[in-house]
Amino acid sequence: MTAPQISTHEVLNQSGAFTGVNSFSKDRILSAAVTREGGGWVAERATRLGAAVADPAWQEHAHLANTHTPELHSHDRFGHRVDRVDFHPSYHALMGLAFGSGVHSLAWTAQRKGAHVARAALSYLWNQLENGIGCPTGMAYSSIPSLGRVAPIREHFLPKVLAADYDPRILPVAEKRAATIGMALTEKQGGSDLRANMTRAVPVNGGGEGGEYRLTGHKWFCSAPMSDAFLTLAQAPGGLGCFFVPRSLPDGSRNRFFIQRLKEKCGNRSNASSEIEYADTYAILIGEEGRGIRTSLEMAHLTRLDFAIGSAGLMRQALNLTLHHTFNRRAFQRTLADQPLMQAVLADLCLESEAATLLAFRVARAVDESPDSENARLLERILTPVAKFWNAKRAPPFVAECVECHGGNGFIEEQPMPRLYREAPLNGIWEGAGNLICLDVLRALEREPDCAEALMAEILPVKGADATLDAYIAALDASLHNRQDWEGRARHITIAIATAMEAALMVQFSHPVAAQAFIDSRCSGLANRAYGSLAAQARLRDIVERSRLD
Repeated sequence: MTAPQISTHEVLNQSGAFTGVNSFSKDRILSAAVTREGGGWVAERATRLGAAVADPAWQEHAHLANTHTPELHSHDRFGHRVDRVDFHPSYHALMGLAFGSGVHSLAWTAQRKGAHVARAALSYLWNQLENGIGCPTGMAYSSIPSLGRVAPIREHFLPKVLAADYDPRILPVAEKRAATIGMALTEKQGGSDLRANMTRAVPVNGGGEGGEYRLTGHKWFCSAPMSDAFLTLAQAPGGLGCFFVPRSLPDGSRNRFFIQRLKEKCGNRSNASSEIEYADTYAILIGEEGRGIRTSLEMAHLTRLDFAIGSAGLMRQALNLTLHHTFNRRAFQRTLADQPLMQAVLADLCLESEAATLLAFRVARAVDESPDSENARLLERILTPVAKFWNAKRAPPFVAECVECHGGNGFIEEQPMPRLYREAPLNGIWEGAGNLICLDVLRALEREPDCAEALMAEILPVKGADATLDAYIAALDASLHNRQDWEGRARHITIAIATAMEAALMVQFSHPVAAQAFIDSRCSGLANRAYGSLAAQARLRDIVERSRLD
């Protein structure tokens, strides 16, 4: 029975929910980028996932999974240690959709060209639906090459991680349909300074790669603590090593893995993050003692790509919601989108979202091509941290502007915008905060000087398209070869690389009107500019219409 209506509460001039639109097939910018960069064969799978993004039932699952957050049960009612985290059924439903869609594994299972681009398309779409699940999918994606290094792990664990399935049961992995992977790298005294880790690893029967160790220590951040295994760092006799810690021992009993507490986070609330304790905990060494940082960086490199993709996807969803709202909400006898100042803001947001998308997918193609191309490897090395830094750095102000476009409605927890707002800063923190990422850009330029040459070779084909862009590219080239105050300029250099790359991609692949507006606003003009300050002559409505889905 429906409730009686009150005449004074007639609902007028509300935009309604953004539903019923396919976020892949209707997104011409995304679908063109995926096809151009070599992953067009994912279209059918991506279209299925794109339908879920704007499906009211899946949107409700995302809302519920973040409203009813994970709960830790360290002991059962009789006092036995259980170390169990309980999740709302909507969390499990979302995990089933994500892992069943191959968001975590397609790059490794497809066995065809463009696999990382195709997998990036799925991750981009997933980050429009629910970002907390993006943590376990991203950890699985980045861990798979490391899991393949040790024969017993490769044989018994890797097939379950690669499975397009989700099995939340607390069982030994041999009895499960699929497995998930978590990570526990940082400690309270070090954070990103992983060499400061104090967890100790004692070898059993000599140790060595693939050998058994016993870990003792405390980890400050362990993501997805109900995973079936974890990659972690500990100090072995030969130096810091990377270790594989299964939740279940070879005999089927539970490993000594103790969840001390869950973190209460600003965002990413559906995903459990925890502090854990190792106490004589069974582990297997991956790689060599003393090479743990290198092994973890191999994983971090892929995770950083995923963060560049995920931030672009999050921005795209914020833009989708904002365009939907402003084209369906009226003020002063016109839709909000028809108001000149709002149109300027919307066009600016469209440019930012498109550029972030083009940059992220160009990096994904470099990852695909790097095994067979030295130039692609160099480009991947320099652009992965650049894209991670810049897309993650642009997401928070971007989403804040989108919230403002919604007015008060954007600040209400029943709406999806507050969740996106809380999520937006996270990718800038995980796997290296901004300063660390910019120092990694310098490290790439110092250790592999050919990175600069590969970068400029990627940008220079657009030389001559615009005088302002030419001057910006020339200044970047000079900056890359000027080592004065090198570390102090790390952010300037990283931002300049990102902006030049985005401008070059916009010139090559966007509409000329959008490309010109991007160059005029990003390569010259106002310092510390706010969204909405595009040149007066920019064809704003044309820019906006290219990004509309509904």
